[in-house]
Amino acid sequence: MENLKKTLRDNAWIRWGMLLMVGFVLAANYYFYDALSPLKSKLTEEFGFTSTDFGFFVSVYSVPNVFLGMAVLGGIFLDKLGIRRTGFMFVSFMALGALLTAYGASEYYSNGGWGNDFMSSFLPSYSPELKMMLLGRFLFGLGAETSIVVISKIIVKWFKGKELALAFGVKLGLARTGSLLAFVLSPILIDSSWGWTTAIWFAALFVTAGLLVFLIYMMLDLKLDRQQESAHTDSSDAFKFSDLKDLITTPSFLYVTLLCLTFYSAVFPFLSFSADFFLNKFDLTARQSGVISAMLPFGTMFFTPLFGFIVDKWGRAATLMIYGSAILVVIHTCFAFTMINPYVLMVVLGIAFSLVPASMWPSVAKIVDEKKIGTAYGFMFSIQNIGLWIMPILTGIVLDATNESKTNLDYTYAMIMFAALGIFGLIFAFLLKREDKVSGYGLELPSNAK
Repeated sequence: MENLKKTLRDNAWIRWGMLLMVGFVLAANYYFYDALSPLKSKLTEEFGFTSTDFGFFVSVYSVPNVFLGMAVLGGIFLDKLGIRRTGFMFVSFMALGALLTAYGASEYYSNGGWGNDFMSSFLPSYSPELKMMLLGRFLFGLGAETSIVVISKIIVKWFKGKELALAFGVKLGLARTGSLLAFVLSPILIDSSWGWTTAIWFAALFVTAGLLVFLIYMMLDLKLDRQQESAHTDSSDAFKFSDLKDLITTPSFLYVTLLCLTFYSAVFPFLSFSADFFLNKFDLTARQSGVISAMLPFGTMFFTPLFGFIVDKWGRAATLMIYGSAILVVIHTCFAFTMINPYVLMVVLGIAFSLVPASMWPSVAKIVDEKKIGTAYGFMFSIQNIGLWIMPILTGIVLDATNESKTNLDYTYAMIMFAALGIFGLIFAFLLKREDKVSGYGLELPSNAK
């Protein structure tokens, strides 16, 4: 018999307070990911990073998720071991990786600190600073993507049947707050009297604070499980590896996964290079370029919850994904061939980057059974990371190949590449909407209607 006793998730204040806590963890994740984007020119100046080196540094974040399948394995661990153990493990990896990255850029390390001799003993064409920072970025990526999977399952656990799309929108809005702060605050910290590495250390400590906040969430999660008498799930509901085959042979799930791959590959790698792009194309200062880059996360802070509310209230998730994908293509094309005010273009890109995620992530909960949701999100993040791995490398290679010097870079060909990805995403969005009419998952219906 269904347990009718009220639980923590039935208390709106506790439910939304929980969301703020895991949103803080996500904001710390996004802050660290984007905090080094304004540092591209500084890393070139201090350590001799080329555009390819920087692209490699950005992309190594995705290596554990592409080649080791950690996001999908993390999703399986999540469905088998639960939120608390899985979340603590991977948020800890995230914090450790962030601290190692900051250490690799520190003056103490550069002057022969622990690990410098070892990192200098191989691949002499790469600086020991780059190699230590790559190790830190690798560990950060190993933890960060699975932590996002964990937080996505937390949202489903607390909000399914309630304000699910709005909750995902708020979660994403909080995440973009981290990105916004990174693009605004990092340039200021770079120029601080404490030295440019202050920007990286602040980011690393932000992630460490996120780990402490997750420990507090774990206590709430334990209490909710005890109230629902679900701390130990029935073995008949446990994840089976054959479930993964069922996921990837479901057309709707396949299309939404491919949309996730192409859409995010056209946004996050661009954002990593965006501060340098604006600096070169529009002849701006590093601080001005950082502010323009911040327009995207600033817009998504407001638009993503708004579109989540619309999906909850009126539905049309598949249609909104089409609109967002189309806007993405237009904006990247404008960046490539026009001199339209970049502030305006970034705000509009923020609308696109709100439409698709606010519609896509809650839609997965309609397509996939809840007992498989961790595996589903993990698989999607693993596929997404293929793009997040390869696109920064390709962008760096394209920039080095189409520019004779490291200054006054022409980003035209790189932006054409991002626009082409957006076109593929638009195709998958159309296929998803068509398939939904056949499969009847109700992606066009309000959240509580399915």
